Amino acid sequence: MRLDLSDTIVALATPPGRGAIGVIRLSGPEAFEIADQLFSGKKLSVQPTHTAHFGRLRTREGKELDEVLATIFHGSKSYTGQPTIEFSCHGSPFILQKAIELCLSEGARLAEPGEFTMRAFLNGKLDLSQAEAVADLIASESEAAHAVALNQLRGGFRKEIEVLRDELIHFASLVELELDFSEEDVEFADRTQLRDLVLRIRKYLGGLISSFSLGNAIKTGVTTVIAGRPNAGKSTLLNALLNEARAIVSDIPGTTRDTIEEVLNINGIQFRLVDTAGIREAQDQIEAIGVQRTLDKVKEAAVLLYVWDVAGGMTLEEVFTDLQHLRGDSMKLLVVCNKMDRNPHFRTDWLVDPGQAGIHPYLLGDPPADLSAHAGTLEAEQLVPVSAKNEQNIALLREKLFELASGGMLNLESTVVSNARHFDALQRADQALQDVLHGLDTGITGDFIAQDIRRSLAYLGEITGEIGVDDLLANIFGKFCIGK
Repeated sequence: MRLDLSDTIVALATPPGRGAIGVIRLSGPEAFEIADQLFSGKKLSVQPTHTAHFGRLRTREGKELDEVLATIFHGSKSYTGQPTIEFSCHGSPFILQKAIELCLSEGARLAEPGEFTMRAFLNGKLDLSQAEAVADLIASESEAAHAVALNQLRGGFRKEIEVLRDELIHFASLVELELDFSEEDVEFADRTQLRDLVLRIRKYLGGLISSFSLGNAIKTGVTTVIAGRPNAGKSTLLNALLNEARAIVSDIPGTTRDTIEEVLNINGIQFRLVDTAGIREAQDQIEAIGVQRTLDKVKEAAVLLYVWDVAGGMTLEEVFTDLQHLRGDSMKLLVVCNKMDRNPHFRTDWLVDPGQAGIHPYLLGDPPADLSAHAGTLEAEQLVPVSAKNEQNIALLREKLFELASGGMLNLESTVVSNARHFDALQRADQALQDVLHGLDTGITGDFIAQDIRRSLAYLGEITGEIGVDDLLANIFGKFCIGK
């Protein structure tokens, strides 16, 4: 990506295709001069900023292209920090393409992906974390994703990082000063205060790092695979969770031959539900393909919903045998004990008290199923008794899914890390601070302590762009749409 700010760039700022209105964005040093050549109406270059003006786009030969509304933004008050004009045209793809060509004929060039936002960053209108939040805000598909991106765009993350960096810079400067007086053996940086500061910062960074699991779930959704034996009620469960008849339901085992994917929004977190073929010895080649796709999807899952038909004669030991083959190390698990209404040991109190139902599901009579032989593999809280056919306890299952993804709490006012690049930088900054503590414990010289502090500062600076390189910027902004 070019970093030359002297060019004037142009692009379509609204989605391509036919619509009521399309917006052409023109930004750069020559934006007003180019616009005045094309716009028939008021002279735009002398109008106040943040004003809109009706007129016509014409070629140099005077041929009219369209009636438009021109909105102007002077340099320091524009999104990019440079003179910017937006033409709101009729949304014909022909008109929009011709309008862009007119701008190009007057000396503008096509903007590269994310170049408008990149200029906003380079001109100090946004820091790097805010610029990335622009893309997240555009891509947000839920209230939670919107709130997280908006908080970052408003600079919440930046302000917190700046406070941490300022405190570290203060101590780093004192340690560096000691190096200038190494022969006098003086100590400007109080080691006890430095230790307390590093411990406090590491505690704060730990909270940000741990929030990434939730932030990533909010941003990208949670891949949730519904798996189990044939005829366990997987498709019925999918329909009950979605509250619609999405999957074909039949008493014939092996009805689902391929995966079915849908999105379920629970309290702002999106779960990508994947209904799969039943796991058994395949009866034909098509079913074998379906079973293999089930196993492939399970490997990709963040959450596994294993459906157990508790009325079908399948034992708890058989459930554990299946789970040993399906469950991954980092995968979260809920065992959905389905068809409880047909269980011969049915107890009414699993419905009367849903909370108790989640803790002590009555599956094999009284007392509840004995999990002691599998301690550490499956907790009683992971067993969720339901009747998918009657849609009983489905609300409890939704609550359990939300708790798995959010830890039971979702405070959209606090800073939540949703960007993998930020997560990586925070981890490396924390490791550098851990090295500072190790140096203090072992009594190493101040130059090594200063080096570790500088490393931590550099990693924190990568988040907001205070320390960056062209390759990093190109990688980030290259993922934006052209008109942003």
